Amino acid sequence: MAQHGGPDQGRQPLLVIAAGGTGGHMFPAQALAEIMLRRGWRVKLSTDARGARYTGGFPHSTEIEEVSSATFARGGIVSKAMVPLRIVKGVLSMARRFRRDRPNVVVGFGGYPSIPALGAARLLKLPAMIHEQNGVLGKVNEKFARKVDAVACGTWPTRLPEGVEGIPVGNPVRNAVRERAGAGYIPPGDYPMSLLVIGGSQGARILSDVVPPAIERLPMELLRHLRISHQARDEDGERVAKFYYEHGIDAEVQPFFNDVPARMSEAQLVISRSGASSVADISVIGRPSILIPYAAALADHQTVNAQGLVDAGAAIRIPESKLSVEAMTEAMMAVLCNPQGAAQMSRAALSVSHPDAALGLAQMVEELAGFGSEDTYDAEPEAYDPGEEEQAYEQETGQR
Repeated sequence: MAQHGGPDQGRQPLLVIAAGGTGGHMFPAQALAEIMLRRGWRVKLSTDARGARYTGGFPHSTEIEEVSSATFARGGIVSKAMVPLRIVKGVLSMARRFRRDRPNVVVGFGGYPSIPALGAARLLKLPAMIHEQNGVLGKVNEKFARKVDAVACGTWPTRLPEGVEGIPVGNPVRNAVRERAGAGYIPPGDYPMSLLVIGGSQGARILSDVVPPAIERLPMELLRHLRISHQARDEDGERVAKFYYEHGIDAEVQPFFNDVPARMSEAQLVISRSGASSVADISVIGRPSILIPYAAALADHQTVNAQGLVDAGAAIRIPESKLSVEAMTEAMMAVLCNPQGAAQMSRAALSVSHPDAALGLAQMVEELAGFGSEDTYDAEPEAYDPGEEEQAYEQETGQR
């Protein structure tokens, strides 16, 4: 166990992580929890019932606390009118918990369930920071950006309120992705190739509509070498699989894959939405990609998320408004018919990756706690069973 200087040296330091109920918030939180536990910290996760579904991948020593969260996004007029009162009650309840077990640092990853912990930290003047995964601050993070001690950014540049300085650290990735960081890339050629299509079972319909017929239009000398892994919503899976079968295309269609990092590391090309977690995985493993930002995302943040890969020459971005079968076929051929260009795209993706983003977050946490910088993280993350977590991840990272 690492030894730390700074305040409360006789007590095992406590980190409270607050995160909302989506994979986009929970998986970066998990990465930080793994490292801080190995550094000798106690870690509490504060989340709601939705977030509790994602805790299976957290190390067993993480203390899980469920909180009651409130959002203006759901419910009727009466329910929404009660939201401010519920938020205040949540903050006061969390403040009482903090007085009994005082955290050294509180870190919020976004989502309404992070409000009680961040609000209590501000009330008690505890060191606090937020991590924003997307290139545009979410609603809760935007509210707290001026009220915390530091703002860590997963996508850079991040649109921040005037006067707020962000620290670019990248988006922490899951263990299965870190293990494949910089995996060797085999450029397209006259041999078996893999193409990965991901969007998540909660919203890959547009990819299911456009990608199969776009693949069918590829030249036969290309098509005969391709093996497709296509993630499709439950209601779309049968028709997508039937299309591939009727056109003699070698494809596996599933609502989710338990081994996305492995499939990504084997792929010559990835077609995906540009959610923050997907972009992070693609860049860390280092694969050419075609990205279709979700047009209805808050403040068009998926377009912003893709910007780093696009600027580096690692990805082709197609706005939904311009997405067509012809445009998709053209983009695929630009990669699959250009081995040297594809290899360069792979290297470019790696050039903007942050495989050790969680380490940067851990350093920020310890600096906020007043601890010295002599401690280093040199242990492997705790192993875990990815089953349910992988399914949740694939459901949450995609959009329509």
